[in-house]
Amino acid sequence: MRDIILELDRWISDGQDVVLATVVSTWGSAPRAVGAKMALTASGKMCGSVSGGCVEGAVAEAAKQVFNSGQPNFLEFGITDETAWDVGLACGGTICVFVQLLNVDIFRAIRSSNNEASVTFTIIGGSENLLGRQMFISDNGDQAGSLNFELNPDALIMASDALQQGASRITKLGDNIEIFVEVASAPPTLILVGGVHIAIPLSKMAKMIGYRTIVIDPRRSFGSIERFPDVDVLLHSWPDIALSELDLNNSTAVAVLTHDPKIDDLALAMALPSQVFYVGALGSQNTNMLRRKRLLEVGLKQKDVDRLFAPIGLDIGGRSPQEIALAVMAEIISIQYRGN
Repeated sequence: MRDIILELDRWISDGQDVVLATVVSTWGSAPRAVGAKMALTASGKMCGSVSGGCVEGAVAEAAKQVFNSGQPNFLEFGITDETAWDVGLACGGTICVFVQLLNVDIFRAIRSSNNEASVTFTIIGGSENLLGRQMFISDNGDQAGSLNFELNPDALIMASDALQQGASRITKLGDNIEIFVEVASAPPTLILVGGVHIAIPLSKMAKMIGYRTIVIDPRRSFGSIERFPDVDVLLHSWPDIALSELDLNNSTAVAVLTHDPKIDDLALAMALPSQVFYVGALGSQNTNMLRRKRLLEVGLKQKDVDRLFAPIGLDIGGRSPQEIALAVMAEIISIQYRGN
């Protein structure tokens, strides 16, 4: 949902009705994972994807039926389906897609808890009068929607297990009710130390990919709202103070960008011994050699200093701020998935 949430926001603000298609199960070489989404408006606008192009046309046709009838539609595409060649899955994959009118209340609940883990239950099989009903439960206990009076207590019990397991799946409640249990983990966080020029495109790229973004810079003119209108948090503290107040967990990356040891070293001394999955710092090979020496002299362990990615970013030969930002974001993503 996070990859299309801003587009959905605009459509809802414009008063448009929206159909949402969600991948609820896959098998074999299906090109997109469970939970992938595509949204369509009655006027023909589209965002997101459920297959990378293979079945989008068929889903768009199903969406027209949903707009006309208001009834959800369960679609299955795969090698056993006579339409497999037409939709491009003859290579051996199966995709099941649930198509329904967007539940605006559920969407707003997801939108408002965008930085927390959550579970959304959707009835995808069983009694026709229950199809498409949804219930949202966040990690902090916020709720929206309802399955029905009898099913809601079971959903509340299932939510805790689902959040612990962290995997979306189809399950059953009772004898004949099939439910898609969709788990949304808390988004990863990118902390940018230094509101320098490179940080502007880097924060935008991270936001577009789905990261929560935080900019730290004690110099207010660098870390201003005018320079960073879209970041989630702007902090004007010194980085040792700011980082001590943040949750430096294994879903967090830190990019240190100021070139000023008075700022950079404070941030690195806090970030490197923490649980963050990535710490990178801007600067040349010689700058990095001197930086490592200083960090060891102030008491950091060698194993922590060795975690530092510096010079920051993949070597793609880029020179502009946008190209350097791309190299940094690519390195962060590569490390994130290497650890999963």
